Amino acid sequence: MTTEPNQSPYYITTPIYYVNDRPHIGHCYTTLLADVASRAQRLIGRDTFFLTGTDEHAEKVVNSAHEHDMTPMEWATHNATRFKDAFAQMNFSNDDFVRTTEDRHITRASAAIKKLMDQGDIELGDYEGWYDPSQEEYLTDTVAKEHDFKSPVTGKPLEKRVEQNYFFNLPKYEPWLRDQIESGAIKVLPEQRKNEVLGRLKQGLNRVPVSRRIKEDTPDWGITMPGDPDHRVYVWIEALCNYHTTIDTDDRRKYWTGDVVHLMAKDILWFHAVIWPAMLHALGERPPTLVYAHAYWIAEGQKMSKSLGNFIEIDTLGAYADTFSLDAVRWYLATQGPLGATDSDFAHARFVDVYNADLANSLGNSVSRVGNMIDKYFNGALDRTCNGEFGFEGGKALQLALKAREDANKPVDDPTRTFNFNEFTTNAVNRAINAYDDLDLESALRAGLDIVKHVDDFISYSAPFTLAKRVDDLEHADKALATILYSCAEALRIATLLLAPAMPSKSAQIWRDWNCTHLTDPADPNAAFVAPLRELAKWTGDHSIKPNQHINKGDTLFMRANPSDPAPEAAAPANA
Repeated sequence: MTTEPNQSPYYITTPIYYVNDRPHIGHCYTTLLADVASRAQRLIGRDTFFLTGTDEHAEKVVNSAHEHDMTPMEWATHNATRFKDAFAQMNFSNDDFVRTTEDRHITRASAAIKKLMDQGDIELGDYEGWYDPSQEEYLTDTVAKEHDFKSPVTGKPLEKRVEQNYFFNLPKYEPWLRDQIESGAIKVLPEQRKNEVLGRLKQGLNRVPVSRRIKEDTPDWGITMPGDPDHRVYVWIEALCNYHTTIDTDDRRKYWTGDVVHLMAKDILWFHAVIWPAMLHALGERPPTLVYAHAYWIAEGQKMSKSLGNFIEIDTLGAYADTFSLDAVRWYLATQGPLGATDSDFAHARFVDVYNADLANSLGNSVSRVGNMIDKYFNGALDRTCNGEFGFEGGKALQLALKAREDANKPVDDPTRTFNFNEFTTNAVNRAINAYDDLDLESALRAGLDIVKHVDDFISYSAPFTLAKRVDDLEHADKALATILYSCAEALRIATLLLAPAMPSKSAQIWRDWNCTHLTDPADPNAAFVAPLRELAKWTGDHSIKPNQHINKGDTLFMRANPSDPAPEAAAPANA
């Protein structure tokens, strides 16, 4: 297990999203994963940059703009604003939001295409093959046949196209790509996705169209090929460039020297795991470190589709946030979503089950119990700490607690059991840091919840409420009670650090109530941390709960939900 976390720069991206429609759960989910990962890396202490944005030079944008009686730029701006608003609503911490209609992108993307043309990696040629207009993607004959000449994503018919294009010489880089992916130099996850990519590589690679010929009736929308105004850069090729164009500046270029993580849904894996790394290699740039392609959400057991009208839009997520809290929505998406190779179901009953089990009954209840006992028995301030060990020879705190239980005819089954909170929390922190290396967000977050469950187990075992009844007649019972409750509070403090990337607001609320010094601005859940995770999470370290530090009971974090209550419903959008 890693003893020291990676301290190189960390750069994570989402795909840039089409602006032909409103943001929905798919957009928010991918961006949430990137948000959780970037918050975690900042907490670990790494110099982190998180990029998202919108892909605007697409045929879909032109068609949708026409349907809404707008120019393409008006429609793109309208929907780009929707995405920005949705991401703000979800409390995402992206460092930049790029639009491909911005000069900073157009200029650098054009320069990259020109360099590939000048060195012979892009050449003019004829194309005859299958095109998926619903995804604006060219497909090989093999893929077209496999899906009965229908879109692998939407199921809509493919188009047979014959046209002149510029092509990127992808086959030239096949041996290099195979070596990079097989060796893990370009890590493709989950493992099933790596196997899919390698399987397609074995079928051989074709040249990739990188332009489309401009027709007389084609709106002036997109980037023209350098030196050839009759051709426009294919939107997918141009869009991929955003990951590099946005940070190709003097103050940001450092982020390409560390870990570069591209996060997307599985339908666009090929572009990110094969075409984009080959383009980068041809340009003399490093390939990404990790390409992660998650699966899809379904809704109440059904595939989401416009025809069924069951897409979970940002308004629905907002309704759930109004009812259960935004952090509860973030927790559910981050821990129950399709991060692996299998699709996940956004079902109301499942949401309530997870909410009650993880948040109301576990985290919320544990914080409330410990805070209330400290307030009730010690007026909100403990006069001592604990090194986290209760099983060491001569350790009186747990012995006294077990004696109080026995005297009350509530003995434990195993009176020799030991607890070492220092060791347990340290291991949990190490597990979380290591899990983030492979973007295993669920395991990383579960490490925090494991601490909470360990505290609950310890409370059930030590029964401090029983010990509290003996402070007047059992020698040192008051000291033992304070020692036990300190360990519970300190362990929960460390747990909230590990939970903070998914639940920044609720974690910050606990820290304020307990007067913990974790953030540069305690009132701002998105403020910077005052120290890296390992320092913050040290048991009885500089940022631990101190003797006589006031711990307020605070408001209830998560009210238990009634499973029989109907699912929250969003009001119909005013300007869909």
